[in-house]
Amino acid sequence: MPRANRVTPFGTFEASPARGLLMGNRGDLHDREGRIAKTWRSRAWISCTLEPRSSGYRVTFDQRGHYTPLFFLDEAVALSAGHRPCALCRRPAYNAFRAALAEGLDVSVRTLSAPAMDQILHQARLPRDAAADVGNISDLPDGAFVLHRQAPHLLWNNRLHPWSHAGYGPASACNPESEVQPLTPAPILAALKAGYRPLTEIGTG
Repeated sequence: MPRANRVTPFGTFEASPARGLLMGNRGDLHDREGRIAKTWRSRAWISCTLEPRSSGYRVTFDQRGHYTPLFFLDEAVALSAGHRPCALCRRPAYNAFRAALAEGLDVSVRTLSAPAMDQILHQARLPRDAAADVGNISDLPDGAFVLHRQAPHLLWNNRLHPWSHAGYGPASACNPESEVQPLTPAPILAALKAGYRPLTEIGTG
């Protein structure tokens, strides 16, 4: 049986055999029996590469005291769930995201340490209602997730792509004046508007 550690654009967990492009964590979410019992423990919600590391580090599952591996279809999903790039294994993406977030929030990049970013993102992603404002599609950047026809869709190249753990379905054209509910937290939307380009599975799902 697949573990319930695949992350949705809402930030929730589901069971799926799909692996996805990225892994991440929110700390140790296990209970005493090794089951995922919490939605977060650390404020450092990160997304990590799935490429093998030269150190030979191995991912551990269902063990108390170890972080709980989470998996995303792609980075657009990770961002919608409130995860930023890892500064260790995804340093170029981390630097690009940090610079875009500073520009989007109109603050000095020097003030955005990893803990400072985590504090900003944590306030925006919890509760999830914080992203519930309705707006026009034309106001949203590529890489944003929206709720469309009661399902999560990725906005990319002026088209809406329906999400699933296995990939994206056939895209549909979007009316720029259509009102939608953004799922991606507001600070991350600001980073996307400032030019951050997430890794996506568009075209491969």
